[in-house]
Amino acid sequence: MTTLDVTPSLPAAGGGNRLGRALADSWTMTRRELAHWARQPVQVVVGLVFPVMLLLMFGFLVGGGRGLAGDYVDFLVPGMLALTMAFGLEATMLAVTQDLNKGVIDRFRSMPMAPSAVLVGRSVADMIQSAVSLVVMIGVGWAIGWRWHDGPASFLGAVGLLLLLRFAMLWIGIHLAMVAGRPEMVQAVQILVWPVGFLSNAFATPQSMPGWLGAVVEWNPLSATATAVRDLFGNPGVTGGSWAADHAALLAVAWPAALFLVFFPLAVRRFRRLSH
Repeated sequence: MTTLDVTPSLPAAGGGNRLGRALADSWTMTRRELAHWARQPVQVVVGLVFPVMLLLMFGFLVGGGRGLAGDYVDFLVPGMLALTMAFGLEATMLAVTQDLNKGVIDRFRSMPMAPSAVLVGRSVADMIQSAVSLVVMIGVGWAIGWRWHDGPASFLGAVGLLLLLRFAMLWIGIHLAMVAGRPEMVQAVQILVWPVGFLSNAFATPQSMPGWLGAVVEWNPLSATATAVRDLFGNPGVTGGSWAADHAALLAVAWPAALFLVFFPLAVRRFRRLSH
């Protein structure tokens, strides 16, 4: 049985090529995270199967599509793709808190490696898993009858918006994990993700909800991505002509960018303070 060498690259004399060393260290940490998949396959499988179960449940058991003009499956699948990008953060949060409590991060910080490599490696591994989840969900959606109706450029644009949302949510999770500090606190903290997911237009149109609730749903970051993705896929979307719905593509970029600009610096600052 082979083991993964996670020894960071040693600094070159004179401190030259700092970016190259940072990238090499980040890739080493990414490989470390990916190696965990082989040791914890159940966690990976559960992460892939859970959104599929939700898709099938809402598509065939409790789905209805009130207030929707068009096929409900075509409306539901893009919403579920957006929701999948918000779920699964607990796995990332748990991995960060476990490293904190086992002293792994302290050991890495004492090594001659780029300080950003630990967080970058964690984020790259998470984004790879998120991309795999998207492929699985798109395949299941295709199997149950969902289709996208525009060209490959629109398809890739939709995937890009989904991954952008995930990237922003990821840094929220990393920051909250370092705030929680302990694995047993992750469950309590990650519950905060659920209102963001279900108070959205992933499953139903805001027009089918009470007026005040529909207004909240329309301004949810996840709703903006879901609406923009539906437009790019050529699937039925929300009706009513609200400002949020009419400018969904703008909000689908602005919301993740704003969240990243807030939580990325917070996560980096928290990480730097761990040794103090």
